[in-house]
Amino acid sequence: MEKVVKKDASFTKKIVLDVLVAVFAGLVVGTAYFFFQNSNNFAPGGVGGLATMTYHFLLGLGIKEANWAILMVVFNLPIFILVSIFVDKKLGLFLIIYMSVQSLTVELFGQIGLKPYSAEFSGEDFQVIFACILTGVISGFGFSLMLRRFGASGGTYGISALIKRFRPATNIAYVSFLMDSSVVLISFFVYNMQITPVICTLLNLFIANIVVDYALSGIKNGYKFEIITDKPEELSSALLTELKHGVTEIKVVGMYSHTDKYMLVCIIRKKQIGQIMKIIKRFNGTFASFGKVNEVFGRFK
Repeated sequence: MEKVVKKDASFTKKIVLDVLVAVFAGLVVGTAYFFFQNSNNFAPGGVGGLATMTYHFLLGLGIKEANWAILMVVFNLPIFILVSIFVDKKLGLFLIIYMSVQSLTVELFGQIGLKPYSAEFSGEDFQVIFACILTGVISGFGFSLMLRRFGASGGTYGISALIKRFRPATNIAYVSFLMDSSVVLISFFVYNMQITPVICTLLNLFIANIVVDYALSGIKNGYKFEIITDKPEELSSALLTELKHGVTEIKVVGMYSHTDKYMLVCIIRKKQIGQIMKIIKRFNGTFASFGKVNEVFGRFK
């Protein structure tokens, strides 16, 4: 009975955390769109970009009743419902929550009279560049929260997942690239055939992807050193004492000299690279190589 209760509590905790992440990510992305994107005439990538450009196009036709939040729902909701039916019911639900909060955030900020960061497209006004950068940074952080928790961040993923469901051999990365590229191309015609909105869309996509990659690589990243030495005890003792990181010893054979040697493996922080190099230089005949490790699990400080 006690195990069942603990299992139920753990499941409830997971669901609550999932909802909180979806809500917070939607709030973050919605904030970026309201303050920096929608008021500066450029589009994000994917399905959200198509909704944004449709909104701008309708305004250009004089349809002042056009509503960005409603268009986001119209473009994304059918996709997420299909994801719930054919791919993953829970994932589709959390994507709906995320998209709904995102749209409601933009609508709420507008209703209470908050002023967005506005800039006009002109050769002398560089404020729009700042808007692109901030949109990319803030929305990229929101995307990374969704990707880290659910492995999905919007309508583009939904379309890709549905295509993969019915055509498993399809290259999903290629599909995502085509969708983002189409948004960039269409933006040229939607925004009065100006090149600036296209540049802004590209810059926004680029920065958002960099932020996502950095966030997904993990906060606990480090550098792995592989050190070949014939003095494993002395060197490992120095590494343990001075760097305060663990060391793993592996027995190896040098094929040039055909002599037994040892490889020490040690993962450290970036700020310790100079320190470990000084330690290695103290031991003659020692050879080392190192590379970046994106994520380190366990007891790593």
